[in-house]
Amino acid sequence: PGALAETFGARRIALAADAVTAYAGALGERPGAVVAAGTGLIAMGTDLRSWRRADGWGHLLGDCGGGAWIGRAGLEAAMRAYDGREGGSPALRDRAEAVFGAPLSGLPGRLYPRTDRPAVLASFAPEVARCAAADPADPAAERVMREAAREIAVCAGAVCPSGKAADIALTGGLFRVGEPLLGPLAEELAVRLPHARTVEAAGDPLDGALLIAERLARGALELPNDPTLLYIG
Repeated sequence: PGALAETFGARRIALAADAVTAYAGALGERPGAVVAAGTGLIAMGTDLRSWRRADGWGHLLGDCGGGAWIGRAGLEAAMRAYDGREGGSPALRDRAEAVFGAPLSGLPGRLYPRTDRPAVLASFAPEVARCAAADPADPAAERVMREAAREIAVCAGAVCPSGKAADIALTGGLFRVGEPLLGPLAEELAVRLPHARTVEAAGDPLDGALLIAERLARGALELPNDPTLLYIG
């Protein structure tokens, strides 16, 4: 931080994690929780005294409910159907073959060597959502979306301040899949966080970075300092 301040001639400098700038962009300096979901998933919350983080541990150890998580679960259901195993989804099998090619027995050989596996898995999440939204809905796809909604709500609950009114904002490309995820998520949040209200994110992480810089320049930043999440020097 000192070298950065010297290089840029800054009197004060802030180093903010991207989840913190996402929070600031979405909720500003209000207490609450922000869930950022795209390929991965992370939740950040604050009561303006300290930060709380949940997940964001990557597709092997976490990111539960995120795009890669949904896509992987959908592809598992597709492979189950390909094998004739219980819990499979013919609809997801057909979509997987359309997206990745047939036969599905070749998918592991094409997927595993890739260095962008999380993004490839996440690319299948919209297909899972479409199958869940079909009429009639595909049971396996619907189950995946409901479980994703539960995981997202669990993350929000882990970081949201308790005991008083708080706002929750959802940000990131995953939520563009719409009702198949947002419907069950609204139900889960209402049960788990009845004291909180879900609000539209006011802005994006760039807006959050600008807000932090502007408040810091005026000496009026209310978001809590943290050595790993929001370092102020």
